Amino acid sequence: MIFQETKVNALKAKDIALIGLPFDAHSSFMQGPAAAPELIVEAISSDASNSFTENLTDLGQHPQIHWLGNASFPDYHGISDAIRPILAANAIPFSLGGDHSVTFPVLQAMAEKYPKLHILHFDAHADLYHELDGNPYSHACPFARIMEAGLAQNLTQVGIRTLNLHQWEQAQKFGVTLYGMGQKQPLADFHTDDPVYLSLDMDVLDPAFAPGVSHHEPGGYSTRELIEMIQGLSINLVGCDVVEYNPKRDINGLTAAVAAKLVKELLVKCLG
Repeated sequence: MIFQETKVNALKAKDIALIGLPFDAHSSFMQGPAAAPELIVEAISSDASNSFTENLTDLGQHPQIHWLGNASFPDYHGISDAIRPILAANAIPFSLGGDHSVTFPVLQAMAEKYPKLHILHFDAHADLYHELDGNPYSHACPFARIMEAGLAQNLTQVGIRTLNLHQWEQAQKFGVTLYGMGQKQPLADFHTDDPVYLSLDMDVLDPAFAPGVSHHEPGGYSTRELIEMIQGLSINLVGCDVVEYNPKRDINGLTAAVAAKLVKELLVKCLG
């Protein structure tokens, strides 16, 4: 383990709190992402790699980064209560795992502290359905719930390649900025002084690079393309999640290793 294992009450201002959200009950196709958090942390700490990022930041030497373990919560809506103590310490919540439905209760807590929050969302799917299969809290719906509740000022989505008419109409309704796969350098014009929450669904990558996801959507980014987008960001990052890694579909731990790589590069951005 390259990170300090910490209790939430020991966090200090500007610490980064990695926390597992083992929840996948709102997956629409297949479950599995609930098992992801600890596997991602194991991949980060694996002897197959090291604790350095590509800009030579040694994450193992940063006492600001802490692993809180998997959160305990009584039900889906209790996820917010797992995030609030992190924010109360003026630390940065960085959640791992679970299906994408977890982002809504996380944002309920985030918006209490950051009323001018901007969301940067990487995904193959817009996740803007009003409801799916009768479930308004499906992992296909979190950004509809977030935007209709006014939890974010703006939503920018990158990598979208499964849009349908309903979700397009939802995007127009909520004023979403959408970047599909056909658009080169999608974040070239992305600038905001507001605090930013970054949500990364592993299926934004082409399944050739990340087979361990529930929904294989060909035509996505390469790992290198996504890393370069992350490295190019200059934003006030106040929270992150990496979701939808499904170990049941992984091959030789490849997607866990990719998730670990992305988490490491995002941690650099959280450190500022």
